[in-house]
Amino acid sequence: MTYTIDDLLYLMARLREPGTGCPWDLKQSYKTIAPSTLEEAYEVVDTIEREDYDHLREELGDLLFQVIFYSQLGKEEARFDFPTIVDGLVSKLVRRHPHVFPDGTLESRIGDRDASQDEGNQDEVKARWEAIKQQERAEKGVKGVLDDVPVTLPALSRAAKLQKRASGVGFDWPEVSGPIAKVREELAELEAAIEQGDHSAQQEELGDLLFAAANIARHLKVDPEAALRGANRKFERRFRYVERQAGDQLGSASLTQLDRLWGQAKQQE
Repeated sequence: MTYTIDDLLYLMARLREPGTGCPWDLKQSYKTIAPSTLEEAYEVVDTIEREDYDHLREELGDLLFQVIFYSQLGKEEARFDFPTIVDGLVSKLVRRHPHVFPDGTLESRIGDRDASQDEGNQDEVKARWEAIKQQERAEKGVKGVLDDVPVTLPALSRAAKLQKRASGVGFDWPEVSGPIAKVREELAELEAAIEQGDHSAQQEELGDLLFAAANIARHLKVDPEAALRGANRKFERRFRYVERQAGDQLGSASLTQLDRLWGQAKQQE
């Protein structure tokens, strides 16, 4: 027997059924499960980046369960339910893809196109997508360019999104050399703050430096969060080698010794 989405919805309703459901699930709210949603999303990303595709299905299921949980809460409060979530999503995606659904319906089609032309059309499609999103924001009453950028995004991701929004109205460097020069400028200002011993200024200048680095990533079409996660994994891999080689002497080894082991770890990659 293979379970379906209807079975999952039924299971969720049973978990939240007063008197016979799960005591833990019955106590939950939108806010209490939000941290789990973030955790499950990160686990999906981590599985993909590690290319652990054998476990990807399980992680995607855990993330889907978060949506099902929210839909049950919405249904209980007569706000929304899973079918209305799906309806809104399909409607939005059809509206944002007029190059695929020309009449604004799921059934409408365009003629077959030459796949070799797709790459050239990507900029046009992206521009149209952003224009449609901007129109949707205006219809929701969002006036400022930056108004609906979520404050709960990871800081590097939010920096890139803020910069992307500003770029959409022309506030941007034309080339990556601009943010690279800005990084050098911010680094000099951070060094000056360090020399002055001003901790508050050091924090501010370090923030400016990270913000400028995120701008370089955006110009290079690199996800700054993904880049930093990669750097973290690289550091872990190399340090674990140092740890293994040093053994019981790890805490007492000199920096010169540790640096030599670090160099060996780099050479093995």
